[in-house]
Amino acid sequence: MKSTLDFSVLWRHPNFGLLYTGQLLSFAGTVITGVAFPWQIYHLTHSTLLIGLLSLCRLLPLLVTALFGGVLADRHHRRVLLFVSEITLAIGCLLLAWNASRIHNSISFIFITATLMSAITGLHRPALDSLTQQIIPKKDYKTVGALSSLKFNLCLIAGPAIGGLLISHFGLVIAYLVDGASFVISLITLVLMKNIPGPTVKDDLSAIASLRQGVRYAFSRQELMGSYLVDFVAMIFGMPNALFPAIAQSYGGVKTLGLLYSAPAVGALLASFFSGWARQVKHYGMAIAIAASLWGVSIIFFGLATHLWVALFFLALAGIFDDISGLFRQTLWNETIPNELRGRLAGIEMISYLSGPRLGDTEASLVAAAFGVTASIVSGGVLCVLGVGIVCYGLPKFRQFKSIDGI
Repeated sequence: MKSTLDFSVLWRHPNFGLLYTGQLLSFAGTVITGVAFPWQIYHLTHSTLLIGLLSLCRLLPLLVTALFGGVLADRHHRRVLLFVSEITLAIGCLLLAWNASRIHNSISFIFITATLMSAITGLHRPALDSLTQQIIPKKDYKTVGALSSLKFNLCLIAGPAIGGLLISHFGLVIAYLVDGASFVISLITLVLMKNIPGPTVKDDLSAIASLRQGVRYAFSRQELMGSYLVDFVAMIFGMPNALFPAIAQSYGGVKTLGLLYSAPAVGALLASFFSGWARQVKHYGMAIAIAASLWGVSIIFFGLATHLWVALFFLALAGIFDDISGLFRQTLWNETIPNELRGRLAGIEMISYLSGPRLGDTEASLVAAAFGVTASIVSGGVLCVLGVGIVCYGLPKFRQFKSIDGI
């Protein structure tokens, strides 16, 4: 049994290979801009409050456009939606570069442009997820899930470092232009893709009615709701990112902060690369639940750690289990959701994994303020494990779900 990731899917399915390459580069560019935004705001204002406000402004439009982006992805040609979205995002990068080149940068311009670009991202992601399902056979869904995780974690590890180097050596203008160039490359890969099918279903429902149809389908399937709820519980109670600055102080100060943030991504990257074993697993529901529970256990031991490298080990271990859970969630979604509903359900998924970490930051901060940092982390890990158990008990079809057709 091959234990490492199967990269052959990239050339066995040329359209997916082109799409994956373009999205890898464009996501790396997006991470670079994600570094540039807070640096520019803090450099201009020295206000951490404004950085937090920018993050909120970027989240709120996503909660709306992700849902309606899913409706569009099920009604219109998905490659065209990606093309329009990425052209718009590339223009946004050019506008940010122009603003950064001015003697007096406009803070309000950054907020407006960043918010609009975030709204467009909500239209982009459902089209991307549903197009991937169209061009990949079911037997390769697990491999595609692992490759998606690999892409995500590579960019999260390398992107901030590249962004910091670009900003420090060449300035903000170049950083934003590099992001814009990454979208141009992605657009070229979209053009090179061949024989991409159009929308599978044309209906006369209104956008609201179409969205309701997708939501009703999600609530009618215990395996889907279980996958959403397990991830939601894990992110709310077991995501201590907001406490990393305080934790870093006990391990030597700001120089350790980057290590805390990157450790889970390093673990997830390792899990993605050595994910070949997952092709033999058929019981997706149990795999998701066990991985999410072990994430919670890892967070408990992270909270109890008294040495930096022990803490980093358990954070990396948590990242491994998070990646495994994510791999089986994505595979479950692709196998069970009809293609004509894939865009709408991708929008719902996007809401789940975007809002969970934000609420988790709030929960961790409130508990830490009341009972201390260690109590917050450990109690969060315990509640994560208990929450996963409750979901499995309440949704037996999720717990018992097995791969369709034995794939």
